Amino acid sequence: MAILAPTDTAPDRKFAVVGGANAPPKTAPRISRTALAYRMKETLGRIGWTLASITLFASIWEFCWLVGWADPKLLPPPHVFIGNFADQLKFFNTATRWAVGVNAADGPTPLQALGITIASTTMRVMVGLFVASVLAVTVGVLIRYYVIVDKLVLPTVTLLSPVSPVAWLPIAIFLFGIGNAPAIFMVVIALFFHMVLATISQIDGVNRNLLNVARTMGATKWQTYRKVIVPAILPGLLIVLRMNLFAAWMVVLIAETTGVGYGMGQVIMLARNTFNPSLVFFCIALIGLLGFLFDLALRMIQKRILYWVPETTGVLRGL
Repeated sequence: MAILAPTDTAPDRKFAVVGGANAPPKTAPRISRTALAYRMKETLGRIGWTLASITLFASIWEFCWLVGWADPKLLPPPHVFIGNFADQLKFFNTATRWAVGVNAADGPTPLQALGITIASTTMRVMVGLFVASVLAVTVGVLIRYYVIVDKLVLPTVTLLSPVSPVAWLPIAIFLFGIGNAPAIFMVVIALFFHMVLATISQIDGVNRNLLNVARTMGATKWQTYRKVIVPAILPGLLIVLRMNLFAAWMVVLIAETTGVGYGMGQVIMLARNTFNPSLVFFCIALIGLLGFLFDLALRMIQKRILYWVPETTGVLRGL
């Protein structure tokens, strides 16, 4: 059945067919050139300001070195530890398990060793973060869903939350020995308790009007959690996830210094034992770059998932 709608293209208000079998096919809305140009300008602006921020920090560091305020043997300037890129790579051969296709007799090349080191540390961070997030959200929802779980689990979570991750290091070694498992366990245990409390806090902060509407519509308790509470707490949980990403990077380096075989923590420990400040700052710069890129990826995912949440950057600048 066709629907006739008036058009504003002529004074006599002609009618156009907007539905029915003979209606033109619908096409996906296209992004206008103005919007695309605005997005490109915004992206280039953010990249430019990011580079300007890093350049300013490096320039201050270089200036301190130039006027003699920073000892180059203890605090080498960026042009020293970044300029010796080829020399730094030879210290990344701590990997004992080489990638597929690498000749075990000759060992990995410096670039291959760098890739294996970065990939191994990143794997531990991502696996630990994923496991901790799934467990924490599940436990947090169960605590607020079942009263018996609340009474039996929440006191223990609150009790163990202040314990430093370093205190769990001997337990991780006792339970899992040396390898990937203790490092992943350290990441999970460092994030789990805080994320459980954050999940509970997000659930308690859900607008009560939403819950009342759900009950009025006849939603069950499980439907209320699945359709109302989880979408409502999702923005806050993604922010907590971003914050815990940085914590995961910090914890995994502590775990890797105990001798998991290979990783960024092992390289930093090697630099400390050999008193190589250039290698230490090179690893710091590399870890910072990796953390920045992963945070950028999470922000892009967050923006895509939470398309209805407006950006609040700079809300106080107009006051």
